[in-house]
Amino acid sequence: MIVLNDAPYGSEKAFNALRLARFLQGQEKGLELRIFLLQDGPYCALPNQEPPSGFYNVADMLKRAIDAGAIVEACGTCAGARGLKGVKLIDGVNITSIRRMAEWTIDSDHVITF
Repeated sequence: MIVLNDAPYGSEKAFNALRLARFLQGQEKGLELRIFLLQDGPYCALPNQEPPSGFYNVADMLKRAIDAGAIVEACGTCAGARGLKGVKLIDGVNITSIRRMAEWTIDSDHVITF
């Protein structure tokens, strides 16, 4: 499980978390990869991001991870606190609760936090 706490831009944590996610997916077929968006992480799932030319697009990276089988959920409390309640996120990202993060943590062999 990868826990992503940061907004998509301002640091490279989201970029590096998703680079790692895609690398792990490429290395191990059938990997059950879970990504939980916590704190500012739900911003990573906003559609229509327009980063500067030549800069990475975190939403596109997240979508590629989802398309390759990653399960992605975002903290509803965190999203609501940031004005994202009811905002459409990219396809494949579900709003959930800290309870889901707890379940995933118990279920996971490894938890990596960015």
